[in-house]
Amino acid sequence: MATKKKQELSEKELVKEVCRRIRVARSYWDAHNNAACRGEREKALALYNTLTKEQKDQIPQQLRIWLRYRSEKYFGKNRTSPKSSRKKSQR
Repeated sequence: MATKKKQELSEKELVKEVCRRIRVARSYWDAHNNAACRGEREKALALYNTLTKEQKDQIPQQLRIWLRYRSEKYFGKNRTSPKSSRKKSQR
């Protein structure tokens, strides 16, 4: 299965693969492994964006919310910088 490209996956397999990747990303998130989480999230999001509306509806809502909204806060373009500015302001 690892050698299959996304075009070769059936409709049902594609939805299943997106769910699997989101779950893997969430497990990395829970383990505080942000670099691995970011990579898996990007792969899941790329596959998710290829799905039709009907296929997206087959993905559990909890997974869709995590992929699109919660993780966007931390990994999106407008995320807060990981550096803290509190040290500078205390001087």
